[in-house]
Amino acid sequence: MIAIVDCNNFYASCERVFNPKLEGKPVVVLSNNDGCVVARSEEAKELGIKMGALAFQMETFFNENNVSVFSSNYTLYGSLSNRVMKTLNQFVEEIEIYSIDEAFLDLTTYTNENLFDLAVRIRNTIKTNIGIYVSIGIAPTKTLAKMANRYAKKKVRQIGVYVLDTPEKISHILENTLIEDIWGIGSQHKKRLELIGVKTAADFSKLSNQYVRNTMTIVGERMLKEIQGIPCIDWELEPPPKKGMCCARSFGKLLSDKKDITEALANYTHSCAVKLRKQKSCVKNLSVFLQTNIHRINDKQYYKSVSINLPTATNASNELIKYAVMALDHIFKEGYNYKKVGIMMNDLIPETQIQFGLFDNENRERNNELMKVLDKCNSLFGKDLVKFATQGKNRKWKLKQERLSPCYTTNLKEILTIKI
Repeated sequence: MIAIVDCNNFYASCERVFNPKLEGKPVVVLSNNDGCVVARSEEAKELGIKMGALAFQMETFFNENNVSVFSSNYTLYGSLSNRVMKTLNQFVEEIEIYSIDEAFLDLTTYTNENLFDLAVRIRNTIKTNIGIYVSIGIAPTKTLAKMANRYAKKKVRQIGVYVLDTPEKISHILENTLIEDIWGIGSQHKKRLELIGVKTAADFSKLSNQYVRNTMTIVGERMLKEIQGIPCIDWELEPPPKKGMCCARSFGKLLSDKKDITEALANYTHSCAVKLRKQKSCVKNLSVFLQTNIHRINDKQYYKSVSINLPTATNASNELIKYAVMALDHIFKEGYNYKKVGIMMNDLIPETQIQFGLFDNENRERNNELMKVLDKCNSLFGKDLVKFATQGKNRKWKLKQERLSPCYTTNLKEILTIKI
């Protein structure tokens, strides 16, 4: 059997953990630059607040309905997610982290245990130790577990657990799951299936393997078998190395000074370099792009990108920042109000497969040691405590986060003070 654990309204729940006054009240979390709603508590959903609603259009509504509004605090969410995953590891050995708020658990070894009771214990432990409610679905396959989780969240929310352990339960959930609610079914497949009368998961389960394979490829056939109770989706206990990386964010305000944009690009490049070193990869090609805000029709518009093939693949921040700044020099033009800059890392290879150049003058041994010390310092004492001069400290490019909550679990200065 397989379980999937999903944190309920995760971002909104994280904001409540250290602020009990928010319990039972509507809470929403906004996207980067406080643009639109990306997370809602149940109370916010009941008020009719839609996912993706524009914050500036909803300001009056938020005030009239006492909605608590927060900027995205990814540092806090990542910290609490890590605590949830570590708690899950206390119960099972095999765990696949699917997203920041979801994880699959392998329960095949729990043959003599009541899985419902186990799930309830997991749920209660996470709520007691971390303060977040989770929903847990258990079934013979990952796809069915997803359906069970959805049922637990929608139909038995107070219990928060649902186990598909009998053919009758599986049949019931298939009949009550719309085709668009099947994990992996997109809008195009939905339209195609509805044309032949397939409206529920039960209808889909009755299709022939050959038809599904011909119309939805082998991915669709795996989905069909999963619904029929045959596990077909492999476990990824260790996330596979990424084949490419990108870091691109809109500025908190429009920028026209090249120095400010260079500082932002250097920080984005360093962020990618850290990820490269973590997965022990190096990059052979990088691309940098720069753009204005297309929605400001009175401003001059500009978009440009450039790619650079590196003479030797690397993951050293200082090297990559140097090449990124060179790329920016090629595409930057004075007289524009820029909204966004970004960098993409292409052609990633394992760091053990670097082909060195005959005329390579970089002291790579020194660079490797420097990066190890840099990463260790920042890991122990705080993100970006040690950085390169090009990264600067003005941070005019910083995201707009006017409603940012404290980083309760990662910043000593923002730890709660309890008064007795």
